[in-house]
Amino acid sequence: MVAADGERLGPYRLLSRLGAGGFGEVHLALDPEGRTVAVKILHPHVAADETALTRLSREVETMRLVQGPRVAEVLDASLEGARPYLVTRYVQGRPLGAVVAADGPVLGDALVRLARGLAEALATVHAAGVVHRDLKPANVILTDGEPVVIDFGIASALDSPSVTASGAVLGTPGYLAPEVLEGAEAGSEADVFAFGATLAYASTGRHPYGTGPASAIGYRVVHHPPDLDGVPEWLEPTLGECLLRDPAARPPADRIVAWLGGTPVARPTVPRRDAADAGRIAQAEGARRRPAAFRDPPPFAKADLPDAGPFPEPRPQDIPVPRSRPPQDAADTGMQDLGTREWRPGQPRPPAGRPSPEEARERRRAVLHRRWVVGTGLLVSLAAATAREPLPEVALLLLTGYGSVMLVDAGIALFAHRNRGRMILDLAAGAGAVALGAVLSTFFSTFTLALVLGTVVFVLVGILVAG
Repeated sequence: MVAADGERLGPYRLLSRLGAGGFGEVHLALDPEGRTVAVKILHPHVAADETALTRLSREVETMRLVQGPRVAEVLDASLEGARPYLVTRYVQGRPLGAVVAADGPVLGDALVRLARGLAEALATVHAAGVVHRDLKPANVILTDGEPVVIDFGIASALDSPSVTASGAVLGTPGYLAPEVLEGAEAGSEADVFAFGATLAYASTGRHPYGTGPASAIGYRVVHHPPDLDGVPEWLEPTLGECLLRDPAARPPADRIVAWLGGTPVARPTVPRRDAADAGRIAQAEGARRRPAAFRDPPPFAKADLPDAGPFPEPRPQDIPVPRSRPPQDAADTGMQDLGTREWRPGQPRPPAGRPSPEEARERRRAVLHRRWVVGTGLLVSLAAATAREPLPEVALLLLTGYGSVMLVDAGIALFAHRNRGRMILDLAAGAGAVALGAVLSTFFSTFTLALVLGTVVFVLVGILVAG
């Protein structure tokens, strides 16, 4: 059942359908605070699998630990009822696959930014004990040239026989690691393989294992080396390491970040779990350990990287901070900036350095009030000065009416809102209108003032009609 635009799903109002995949359809939506989010509604065959939903509900809290500017954070989830769904940060941009298909390979400085950012995203995901399992060009969104990874952890959590039997594909041919194709468990090494394949595609415009039927692509992945012809010399050794046949020989994501000169990723504190979860995380930790060979970078130095210009230092709010529990706040990206506010419905708390929605609305009201007071004061004083000689009664009525309105508004600001700044502005505007009217009528003729007044009114009407 396709959700309709404008429909409400829990506290979220759906705006438009963004797309669909093997597990669900994604909608752009508004949260209760009016911020844009992405809501993934699980397909009926997925929602009917209690085993998969139980596993997903257990994984959601771990997925919420994945915080950073390079990932679309999981903000909320409702996995009960007829239509379970996940809510993530909405990232405005184009998928990497669409960018390469439309504009050709990513080159030069843009490729350096993509490689560094994608490595940081993968390290952020793995630091929380999560495996993406479906990293591919379609799950990398480019916003202002910076990559943001989406849909991490969902494929692993929903890996169950009934889901796969219904037609959902866990992974994409050409980006699935050889061990996964042979039936082994997908660990962080499989994500590193997908990272290498994704960057190979981005830098050449070709899938590293070719195209064709899924079985043919899978055979090439298992039995043939990748096609890295055309990959820049500074990047080829890293991709060669990532696409090695043996998963134990591939470098971990944090090591790739160091090789590419990216920002190190902090590891969040994982909350207390039951024995099964603790064992799974311990197994993932063990899988991340690498032999001593990876203490040194591959056969190229950071100096070999092309000069991509000065990279901005990460802002404090963009650096993942270890947390003892899932975050309580979140916010918009996107039409948003890569650093997001964290949020959980019903528990709004603005992050440091950013105003809350209530504060933002109050500031906007203050700005609109100030513009209205100043604009109407200028218009009244000009009209009063124009009418002073031929129609003094009208001039007096205009100034008296405006002054009375400002006096009442100043009283409300003082006694109701406790806003002394607004009171002072109102009183100053009332007195200023009288003074300005007197000055204009003294130094300018009635004809000149009438001409100016007519021009101002004409411009204002034009602005209103255009708006």
